[in-house]
Amino acid sequence: MAKVFHAACPLNCWDSCGFKVTVEDGKVVKVEGDTEHPITKGKICGRGRMLEKRVNSGDRLLYPLKKVAGEFEKISWQQALDEIAEKLKTYKKEYGSTSVLHSHDYANGGLLTNLDARFFNNYGGVTELTGSLCWGSGIEAQNWDFGDAYSHAPGDIMNSKSIVIWGRNVARTNMHLYAELQKAKKAGATLYVIDPIFNATAKLADQYISIKPGFDGLLAAGIMKEMLRMGLENKEFIELHSIGFDDLKRLLKGVSLDYIQTVTEVPIKTITMLAEVYAKRPVATLFGLGMQRYANGGNTVRLIDALVAISGNIGLPGGGANYANKHVGQSFDIEALTMPHRKTESRTFSMMKQAEMILTASEPEVKMAIVTCGNPLTQLPDTNKAREAFSSLETLVVIDQYLTDTAEMADYVLPVTAAFETEDIYYSSMYHHYVNHGPKLVEPPGEARTDEWIWTELANRLGFGEEFAYTREDYIKMGLASLVEKGITLDVLREKKFAELPVNPIPWSDWNFKTPSGKYEFTSQTAKNAGFSGELTLSLPTESKWTNPALAENYPYSLLSIHPLRSNHSQFYHLLGGTPEVKVEVAEDIVMEKELEEGDLVLVWNERGKIEGKVSILKLAHPGTINIDEGNWQKFGGSVNQLTSDSESDNRQGSTLYDCLVNIKKLSV
Repeated sequence: MAKVFHAACPLNCWDSCGFKVTVEDGKVVKVEGDTEHPITKGKICGRGRMLEKRVNSGDRLLYPLKKVAGEFEKISWQQALDEIAEKLKTYKKEYGSTSVLHSHDYANGGLLTNLDARFFNNYGGVTELTGSLCWGSGIEAQNWDFGDAYSHAPGDIMNSKSIVIWGRNVARTNMHLYAELQKAKKAGATLYVIDPIFNATAKLADQYISIKPGFDGLLAAGIMKEMLRMGLENKEFIELHSIGFDDLKRLLKGVSLDYIQTVTEVPIKTITMLAEVYAKRPVATLFGLGMQRYANGGNTVRLIDALVAISGNIGLPGGGANYANKHVGQSFDIEALTMPHRKTESRTFSMMKQAEMILTASEPEVKMAIVTCGNPLTQLPDTNKAREAFSSLETLVVIDQYLTDTAEMADYVLPVTAAFETEDIYYSSMYHHYVNHGPKLVEPPGEARTDEWIWTELANRLGFGEEFAYTREDYIKMGLASLVEKGITLDVLREKKFAELPVNPIPWSDWNFKTPSGKYEFTSQTAKNAGFSGELTLSLPTESKWTNPALAENYPYSLLSIHPLRSNHSQFYHLLGGTPEVKVEVAEDIVMEKELEEGDLVLVWNERGKIEGKVSILKLAHPGTINIDEGNWQKFGGSVNQLTSDSESDNRQGSTLYDCLVNIKKLSV
C-alpha cells in the first residue's frame, strides 16, 4: 500500500524545497512538493523530481569495487575498508597525513555531510580545499565589504520600488524567487534584468539590459559615476556608516563614461537611467553567481556592493546586496561535528588549482585522494589537466552512488546511500531561512552504506573510533545544539518538518558591520591584512580583446558555461533518457557570421581543449556570446571544462570558469 511522507530536497540549490514522497512496497515511486512549506509551497523543479530516478536507477553502485589490472572487481566491505585504512596508515607514517587530499564539492546540503571533515581532522589533518568553483570570489568580496555575506528574506522584495536581477536567471535556478518577482511586479515594483543572455527571467523584466560577459563591475562603476555627477549618492550612509569613499571617488574620476560604454557595450543613456533607478530607494539587487567567475570576479561583486552602498540601499526593507545567505549555515554547531581542534597537520590547495597542485606539490607529494560529494573529472576547470592529475595518484578512492567520470578512474569505489535512504536535515544557504527535515524512508539497494558508517568503520581501523561512537541521531543533535534555546530540536523538526532559523530578515539594519572598522569598507582592511591592496579597481577579465588582443584575434567569442536546466551539475545527465548531447548555444551574430543553422554540428575550441556539439540559436543574446551547459559526462560528449581555465579569481577564492575565449566552426557530417 502506498504511503506519503514528508521529506526534503538534498540538492545544493537556492530553493531547498520541502517534499512529499510516496513510498510503495519499500520503494520511492513519486516525489512532489509539500504544499505546507512556507517558502516552496508545493512547487518543485524537474531536478527535484529526478531524485526518484536517481534513487531507483538500475545503474546504482551496489557493492564496493576495486580496480585490478585495469578492470573493476567486486570486493567485500571488509576488504575495501581494510585496504583503504592500511593505505591511510602507510601514507601518514611515511609521508605525513597531508600526503592525502580530500577532494570534494557541495553535492548536497545535508548537515551530516560534515562528518567527512570530522574523519579527516581526527586522522590528523589532510590537504584540504579552499575557495569554491561556484560562489567563492563573491563570498570573499562581501566578506571584505560587509564582514559577511547576507541576504534579505525572500518576501522582502515586496517592499522594493525597483528590483535589479544582475546576472541571475531565477527561472532556471531559483523558481520560487521567480514567483515572488511576479507578485512584486503586480504590486507595482519595476523589474530590471542585467544579463548577457535574454533568458526566461529577462522576459519577465520591465527592462532588459544586455551586457558583455565579464564587464558587470565596469557597469556598476559607470552607474556610480553618474550618481555622483547628479548628486544622487546617499551622503548620510557614506559619512556615518562607511570608510574609504574618497578612494572610490578617485577611482571613478579616472575613468570616462565613453570608455565604460565601449567596454561594457551598454549605452550611456542606460547607465544614466540606472543611476536614477538606484537613487529612488528602496532598490533590491539580486546577484547571480556567474559574473564573479572571472579573473576580476571579486572586484566585480565589490563594485556592485559599492553601488548598493552609495545609493543608500543597505539595511533598509526592500534593499540589499543580495548575493548569499551565509547566516543560515552559521546557525548550526559545525565545529562540534567537525572537531577542527584534532587536526595536527594542515595544508590547503584552492579548489580551482587542485589538479595543478596534485601534479606539482612536494614535501609531501600527494599520494592519495578521497573524493566525496563531487565529480572533479567533470566539474573541475581544465578537464585535461584534471584527468592527468587524478590519474597520477598512487591511490584514488571515490565515494558515490554512480560510476561517474571520476569513479571510472578510481582504484576503489564505495557505494553510498542516496536521498531518502538515511535521515538528515537540509538547509539552503543561498535564498531562504528554513531548515528542513529529511527522514529515512527506504532501505538502500545492495550493500550501499551511509557515509557516516563508512567513516566510522575507517575510524575504528585507524584508532580513533571513540570519536565516531555515536548514532546518526546523536550527530544531528550535536549540530542543532546551538538552536535548542530557540526551540529548534530534532524532535520538533521530525514533527513539524521544517523550522525558520533565527536570522535577521533585513541584514545590516543597525549598520553595524562585521568588518575591522565596524563600517562598510569601500577600501577593505581585511583585504589589506591578507596582503591585497584593499582598494576597488577597474579590472577586466583576463581573456578579452582589451586585455589580450592577440588571444582574442584567434578566439573572438566569450564562452559561458551555465548550470543545466535538468541536472544538478553532473548528477542527472545519465538519467535523462536517450543519449544526452552537447548543446552549443550561439548568439545570432555568430550564427550569421559563421553561416550556422539550428542543429549543425560544430567544433568549439581554444588552446586548452575542444568539444563538439549541435547548434542551438541563442536569440537576443549579447553579441559574441556562446553557452555550453556544464556537467556533461565524457560518454555523452564531455565536459565544457575541457575549454575553461583553472586560474583563480582576483581574491584567490573563486574560479575563472567564465573568463574564457573560444572559436567555433561548422563540421561536415
